[in-house]
Amino acid sequence: MKMLIPFLLLVSARTFASQTDTVLVHSAAMNKDIKCVVIQPAKTAGSPEHWSVVYLLHGHGGNYAQWPSTAPQLKQEADALGILFVCPDGGFDSWYFDSPVDPEVRYETFVTKELIAYVDRHYPTLANRAHRAITGLSMGGHGALYLAMHHKDLFGAAGATSGGVDFRPFPENWGIKKDLGNYDANRSVWDTHTVLYAADSLRDGDLKLIFDCGVDDFFLTVNRALHQKLLEKKIAHDYTERPGGHNDAYWHNSIDYQVLFFHKYFSGN
Repeated sequence: MKMLIPFLLLVSARTFASQTDTVLVHSAAMNKDIKCVVIQPAKTAGSPEHWSVVYLLHGHGGNYAQWPSTAPQLKQEADALGILFVCPDGGFDSWYFDSPVDPEVRYETFVTKELIAYVDRHYPTLANRAHRAITGLSMGGHGALYLAMHHKDLFGAAGATSGGVDFRPFPENWGIKKDLGNYDANRSVWDTHTVLYAADSLRDGDLKLIFDCGVDDFFLTVNRALHQKLLEKKIAHDYTERPGGHNDAYWHNSIDYQVLFFHKYFSGN
């Protein structure tokens, strides 16, 4: 709680006028327009000319509006901390990778090659990895860490809250097999599309990492496994377990800590 005091004092002393846009970003890779919410800090006298960016990925069954609804305080945090938030639609159950089975599911390409380029063209961003972070909840937590670990040239920091960082224990759930094939017949494909596998390529210092999970969450075991792997590899990271389950109340609280983590990272660059 001590960590939040400076932030709470800051937001209570400011008047906020952040701008929220819902935009359509065309994906040539999937031949469709994708809705995204962009929360832009208020422009005031003395404010920075360019902003750091945090990409927020929604969970299974959610959409581009999930984060703004779950954490409406993001508008205040954008203004207080000078961060531009981008909340893209990741489909009902995409898991944010390029499917080796369905050529129409290419959300890794969309985020890393199309969405970032669009945001940097249309908004006053600091367009480099030192000022770009990504996080998400549940399916989006998997997506955020998976994309950051595969694209360390694009992201300097990454996180997850209640992240599905290893979905192999759940082979029949959340539509994963339609994009990766049946688990028993495609185990190596499933392996290589998990965050736990991607973490093997990490070296200490590659990314600033933060992730957390509620103690009543069904993803707790896989988050503990990721934490243990990073400890064994001596990769610095922030990992927290808190009371709570897999729900909006937990994410509403946890995202504030991650935003502060990213703000500290941006401020040091």
